[in-house]
Amino acid sequence: MRGETALERLSSTPSTTSPWWVIGLCMLFNVIDGLDVMAMAFTASRVAAEWMLNGAQLGLLLSASLVGMALGSLLAAPRADRFGRRPLLLAGLLLSGLGMLLSFWSPDHHVLMFLRLLTGIGTGAVLVGANVLTFEHASPQRRNLAIALQSLAFAMGASLGGVLAHLLNDFAGWRFVFLGGGCITLAAALAGVFWLRESPSFLALKHRAPVAPASPDNASRPFAPGQRQQTTSLALALFLLMFCFYFVMSWTPTLLVHNGFTDRQGAQVGMLLAFGGMLGALLLGLAANRFGCRRLLSGFLLLNAALLPLMVPASHVPGLAALVAVTLGLMLNGAVAALYVLAPQAFCTSVRTTGVGVVLAMGRLGAIISPVVAGFLLDARWTAQELFTFFAGSQLLAALLIWRGTREQ
Repeated sequence: MRGETALERLSSTPSTTSPWWVIGLCMLFNVIDGLDVMAMAFTASRVAAEWMLNGAQLGLLLSASLVGMALGSLLAAPRADRFGRRPLLLAGLLLSGLGMLLSFWSPDHHVLMFLRLLTGIGTGAVLVGANVLTFEHASPQRRNLAIALQSLAFAMGASLGGVLAHLLNDFAGWRFVFLGGGCITLAAALAGVFWLRESPSFLALKHRAPVAPASPDNASRPFAPGQRQQTTSLALALFLLMFCFYFVMSWTPTLLVHNGFTDRQGAQVGMLLAFGGMLGALLLGLAANRFGCRRLLSGFLLLNAALLPLMVPASHVPGLAALVAVTLGLMLNGAVAALYVLAPQAFCTSVRTTGVGVVLAMGRLGAIISPVVAGFLLDARWTAQELFTFFAGSQLLAALLIWRGTREQ
């Protein structure tokens, strides 16, 4: 592992405070993160109808939390390298919980947009904190699985958000989706106050003798000369992966409907993509120790590039479309989980959350611009086949970045 000192290697052994209990709490936080992030998507039509929003206004509402997540990853995460991973997680949960709760009383879409931005900042901080805290609590033999389970938990949270919205939208109204999500988030923050434990690596780093000489280390900063290439490669690879991921998740059902699918069939393909995604995160976690995370990631990215151009031709054969959708969802989410595994390994303890925050913020940037780019290309009369082929190219470039710019973990 790059940048580790002997003290950090010693402190990376499992703590005596039930590390899997802490990892389980981080999974719970990621489930809630997924629910909070997707709440707007599941209530968008009701919000637009109540306030008579146009497409641009609704698009800004949907993007606000993603912008906030990028800011939370980039700006809030470095504080955890100074004050600790636990305070970052708890502060992020508190902010996102309050943002969700106050959304219940939003008088107009401008206030709701601001609250979605605050919610996103909180969820972005939680995403980074949970990733790093999981890495630093898990034993070296189980780290890949533990971090991959965090990705699985986020996908589960998004699915649970859909269930919550389905139950509350019709019977109580869209505001109660945010009220319920806010109460759940604040309850999780309270549980974290009592049961969440700080990272043993961070505590060891903070308590080491002040007289100990600090050895120069090129990996001590995310963009130091010895670290720059790996940081840049991971960040750009996640940017390209999320750029493709959000295109597939946002546009595939609509594009398939335009190619002859019914609305129901398009929605079923969307569900299959999500189901394959949960399988992909689990598969990565189980296989990474045996085959190497970097090799699996490169393979997933190359398979994404091969499968994306097949999506439109496969749509003419429903059974084949389902198979391609499940496999593509598996590969996309497996690749996301792999990058989440590689990111904390690339940085030493003193700057780990800063480095991971930079990488995840770049990923969120890709997520933000992806649907917009796809919309502009559709307006320019690109066909669905051309769109899927264009995004396949992003996966080839990401695979090249991983192969040339990172070292085997």
